[in-house]
Amino acid sequence: MIHGLVVYSYPEQEQLDELLRRPSMDHAALLDVVKPIMSAVKLEGDEAVKRFTELFDRVALPYVKVEAREILDAEWQVNEALKVAILKAAINIEKFHKSQVHDEPMIETMPGVNCWRRNLPIERVGLYIPGGSAPLFSTVLMLGIPAKIAGCKEVVLCTPPDIDGQINPAILFAAQVAGIRDVFKIGGAQAIAAMAYGTKEIPKVDKIFGPGNQYVTAAKQFVQMEGTAIDMPAGPSEVLVIADEGAPAAYVAADLLSQAEHGPDSQVILVTWSEQLISDVQTELAKQLAALPRKEIAEQALRHSKIFLVRNALEAMDLSNAYAPEHLILAASNPHELANKVLHAGSVFLGYYTPESAGDYASGTNHTLPTNGYARSYSGVSVDSFVKKVTFQQLTREGLENLGPIVETMAAAEQLTAHERAVSIRRE
Repeated sequence: MIHGLVVYSYPEQEQLDELLRRPSMDHAALLDVVKPIMSAVKLEGDEAVKRFTELFDRVALPYVKVEAREILDAEWQVNEALKVAILKAAINIEKFHKSQVHDEPMIETMPGVNCWRRNLPIERVGLYIPGGSAPLFSTVLMLGIPAKIAGCKEVVLCTPPDIDGQINPAILFAAQVAGIRDVFKIGGAQAIAAMAYGTKEIPKVDKIFGPGNQYVTAAKQFVQMEGTAIDMPAGPSEVLVIADEGAPAAYVAADLLSQAEHGPDSQVILVTWSEQLISDVQTELAKQLAALPRKEIAEQALRHSKIFLVRNALEAMDLSNAYAPEHLILAASNPHELANKVLHAGSVFLGYYTPESAGDYASGTNHTLPTNGYARSYSGVSVDSFVKKVTFQQLTREGLENLGPIVETMAAAEQLTAHERAVSIRRE
């Protein structure tokens, strides 16, 4: 055991549910905090938004929309190396997400009966980008680029200001790269409320995307119950690393810490069948942790993280599928063989040379992923997240004659006479 990272040796199947349980949040208590904020913004609009911004972010804002000059100024404040990195990452993200766009063929299900489906963009989408100690400008690219590819007519971005009322310049530069013009200096539950209900200054949106703290998450769940769609249920960041005896301990420790530094509620898990690797990783964790600027945050995350010693790779994959991690790293000599056994995961990273950080920033895949076990039933954000798939059909006279008797028989059996009549009146 090191820094609270407990080793569980050869756990039995019946123990896994308990051992793999995530740290729980008191959702009822969170909603009690969030509801008054949501109600106030709904009733008072911009005045409530500014009041909560002054209360929580300790800054009084005369206006909340970022002006064009601020976006231009931000470009000069971002160093050249970071600008180049952001632009290259954007190219990869755009390339990968453009590959998701394709036309579906028209299908003739029977003579004269044609069916097809089209992707239509969600017209108005809202993006929430956390600020604070780790301003996630990379998430601007991950959400803004697929929204642009999908053809969303209006993209609204909300992110909290600093104590001087400014937005991190890298966030503004990334917004410019992603083609986002409507950026607002608001964060927290009040930002989610503003996008869901609309105010005089902030447009109402149809769907809200993006990560946030527990209050932002609770606010997103609240507005979903009231009819505003959200990307997915969210929880703290997590990674599960499956490592064989050949995995470099330094790599494994670095991968675990890269998630642990996200926040004190993050969870990291190592699964291996090598006792020596466990010992080596523990040594590396202590060494690398000592040098981290966000050491205290990572240490807190490690307190509820775990190491599992299993008998073989098959047990490791069973454990991973039971956990359904947001990020799954297969640090093994046969990663493709293991990848074929993946049933539940948000995003998978294969081999010794594929850190989870690659997907977080620049490989091209999206880093907005299902957490808290939702990888069993949810996918990560993609172009599909920003579109509705609408079906169409057209019957010719021949098609009506071929299909009509089937519909009439089924409608009559369900005692829906008007349905039956809608067909028979045409056939007559």
